[in-house]
Amino acid sequence: MAEYRKGPVLLRGRNVPTTSTSGRLLGEQDSPSWLHDDPWRVLRIQSEFVEGFGALAELGPAITVFGSARSKVDANDYAHAETVGRLLAERGYATITGGGPGIMEAANKGAHEAGGVSVGLGIELPHEQDMNPYVNLGINFRYFFARKTMFVKYAQGFIALPGGFGTMDELFEALTLVQTGTIDRFPIALVGEDYWAGLVSWMKDSMAADGKIKDADLELIRLTDDPLEAVEHVTTDLAIAVD
Repeated sequence: MAEYRKGPVLLRGRNVPTTSTSGRLLGEQDSPSWLHDDPWRVLRIQSEFVEGFGALAELGPAITVFGSARSKVDANDYAHAETVGRLLAERGYATITGGGPGIMEAANKGAHEAGGVSVGLGIELPHEQDMNPYVNLGINFRYFFARKTMFVKYAQGFIALPGGFGTMDELFEALTLVQTGTIDRFPIALVGEDYWAGLVSWMKDSMAADGKIKDADLELIRLTDDPLEAVEHVTTDLAIAVD
């Protein structure tokens, strides 16, 4: 039977909704009732921030790992993500993911099995993704923007493995925050040269060449095939914090 988690509420069968909380918030309003409903949503949004801040405030040094929920267990990128999680744990860093399957599961698995803190920040979706079994600190969110704040606020860097639209969204948001000086030094590594090379080349040959970004902006990204190099890139300058 299909299951759906709506905050702390579990729904099954015909009670499973066909839309998400974020979708209803952003959807077109066909009646003026939103004037009365939306202000109450603010309290729910506030509660998500409060719960997230409370759960993660004492997390310590952490790196957020992004990647596809569709990667298979026998794929190279799954193995790379598992290695990333293990290496982060060995260096005293928590691993933060979206809590789902694929790359997220692999990074959480590596961290968990190495005795590290394995964080999953889940999201309510029309097609529910359960929290993977390797998360030992999990939070479920209704709103993408509350969840995305936690990805950045409690991490000191990002490692992105092959992924889809969600991964691109998170990657470019991080790049924008660093480029604009909204957040301090925030190292970003991309694992999988064959997967990412075309995107990086396009940013250089189209965006930078046309003056839409500076050549120096491309230095915000470290592209590698080696999980160890990626982990070293995002943790080296922060080693004192771990000690």
